[in-house]
Amino acid sequence: MEMGDEFDRILLFEHARKTCETNYSKNPLDAENLTKWGGALIELSQFQNPAESKSMLSDAVLKLKEALEINPKRHDAMWCLGNAYTTTAFMTPDMEQAKPYFDKAADYFQQAVEEEPSNDLYRKSLEVSSKAPDLHAEIHKQQAFGQQVLGGAGASSSSTQTASKKKKSNDFTYDVLGWVILAAGLVVWLGFAKNQAPPQPPR
Repeated sequence: MEMGDEFDRILLFEHARKTCETNYSKNPLDAENLTKWGGALIELSQFQNPAESKSMLSDAVLKLKEALEINPKRHDAMWCLGNAYTTTAFMTPDMEQAKPYFDKAADYFQQAVEEEPSNDLYRKSLEVSSKAPDLHAEIHKQQAFGQQVLGGAGASSSSTQTASKKKKSNDFTYDVLGWVILAAGLVVWLGFAKNQAPPQPPR
């Protein structure tokens, strides 16, 4: 991703977050606003250091659950919760600790599909979520192996092959995570853009 594009996305979602915060102070029972707020936090979390990222994801989960308390059938909030839990799971190296997040993610993706069965994005997310734990195990195994080899006095060709495999694995991971986060971002951005459309000029 280009540096300018990244900066534009940060600005866009930071603006969305602030707008949602302002709207919340006026109407705390607006489930759509809470969903957008949670989605903006998920987006912003990918640009933070790990501790801040986890904190933002936790905050996003609270907002999205609040949206579902107001409107239990809000499928976009369910889907965003699935994304928040998936991202948290991938950020948790220990599989035993990550598994409950993957389980919650799958559960929320399933609920979103049940609420809106025709939504291809929800169905794809549910399908990908079933493969996520295996992907998590593979990534963290290769990262640990790569660190051992690169930290040891192994042959340079072995290090190069490991680095190459690790890069492919990481590329695939970021493709999957990027796809999920991009999709979440599009949902939030479209909703945000719809509400922020400039007024029509007077005739």
